[in-house]
Amino acid sequence: MLKVLVTGGDSFTARHLMPILISSGLDCYSTRTSESKDETNSHYCDVTDYGSVDTVIKTVAPDYIIHLAGISFAAHPRPLELYNVNVLATENILRSVSTQLPNIKKVILASSANVYGACNSTFIDEEVCPFPVNHYAASKLAMEHMASTWMDRLPITIVRPFNYTGRGQDKKFLVPKIVSHFTEGITEIELGNINVARDFTDVRVICQYYVKLLLEAKAVGETINLCSGRLITLSSILKEASKITGREIDIKVDPEFVRKSDIMELRGNPAKLYKLIGVHKHPSIEETLTWMLQ
Repeated sequence: MLKVLVTGGDSFTARHLMPILISSGLDCYSTRTSESKDETNSHYCDVTDYGSVDTVIKTVAPDYIIHLAGISFAAHPRPLELYNVNVLATENILRSVSTQLPNIKKVILASSANVYGACNSTFIDEEVCPFPVNHYAASKLAMEHMASTWMDRLPITIVRPFNYTGRGQDKKFLVPKIVSHFTEGITEIELGNINVARDFTDVRVICQYYVKLLLEAKAVGETINLCSGRLITLSSILKEASKITGREIDIKVDPEFVRKSDIMELRGNPAKLYKLIGVHKHPSIEETLTWMLQ
């Protein structure tokens, strides 16, 4: 049985991804940030410490790696942590793999569509020149450039997920914040610009993307958008949640949440992705919200 190591195994994405990897016939291992747990196939790892990373990779000796460990919150208040975790920790992973696993089949690195910034394209494909507008996006682009220095030695695939959501996502992200207000009966919510539109995908589809890119696609040395190609505004999500629950909520615009660097529209072109793994059907935002609101 082939082994896959998922870093960031206690993350929102990994919790949905790992059962699919197991059902696909893989022996699934993960790293976690907590030292207190004692779980089979789960290893504590400080990804910013090379020794810790090297020990886990040597112990597991995986055939595949999906590197999800990182800071994924764009408004993270400590920029140096973003670069330390998103860039230098990825360097630790790749350096250890090059030493310990000369025959590894594939390493998938999670970047972000935030690297595109406020570009002029309304349908963003992988050829659009990145233009980060915050430290989170800049750290992810720096990670990509760093990873490119390893591509002559390692089978690396970089993915740029656009916005996605689902059950279990942290309430500091916008859609779970909205969902929690409706499920908890809170009658007022503070948000920023509700007219921004994003390419929202269901996390369950994103996980299918990861598995197919890992096991089916010949995509080594490639950078690939993970997206749906559709735009959904926050205002429409609020209306849909209200319709599903039959509840009204008072929206307050908090100037603290409105940033000058806010990108009004961010929509990906999934053509390259679909060419590699085939076209995917996406749940409607109503279906995803219904799942989250249950």
